[in-house]
Amino acid sequence: MSKKNIAVLVSGGGTNLQALIDAQAAGIISSGEITLVISNKAGAYALERAAKAGIRTETVLKKETPDFEGKLIELLDGDGIDLIVLAGFMSILSERFTNHYKDRIINVHPSLIPSFCGKGFYGLHVHEAALEKGVKVSGATVHIVIPECDAGPIV
Repeated sequence: MSKKNIAVLVSGGGTNLQALIDAQAAGIISSGEITLVISNKAGAYALERAAKAGIRTETVLKKETPDFEGKLIELLDGDGIDLIVLAGFMSILSERFTNHYKDRIINVHPSLIPSFCGKGFYGLHVHEAALEKGVKVSGATVHIVIPECDAGPIV
């Protein structure tokens, strides 16, 4: 059985990406291989993490790319990507994009869904809201990406 090609989309430091790289190196991820990391932020440290691990990187800047999602699709399809992992990717993807990769995109959301999710709940905003609310238990949720923000089935 051949390994599935995995792409990870990032925007920042890449701590979730590093966890995936480490899991792959340890053999925990065995049926797939991270073959591409794409950032929508120039100079994101996640790109350095990927390069150190020998993973191909690309940067696609939304402000400089008229058809941002079209360019992502071109890169992903061009590499034969089977699974896309959104790991700290700070861009909401359209229905066009999510339907193109139906049931093949997962997101790492920084709260326990259904708390602190949906429009406006991303990155540090999630943690600030949880602290303000005084929650006693927190965590992350991995879910399938659908056109509605943070509404897909939990993995």
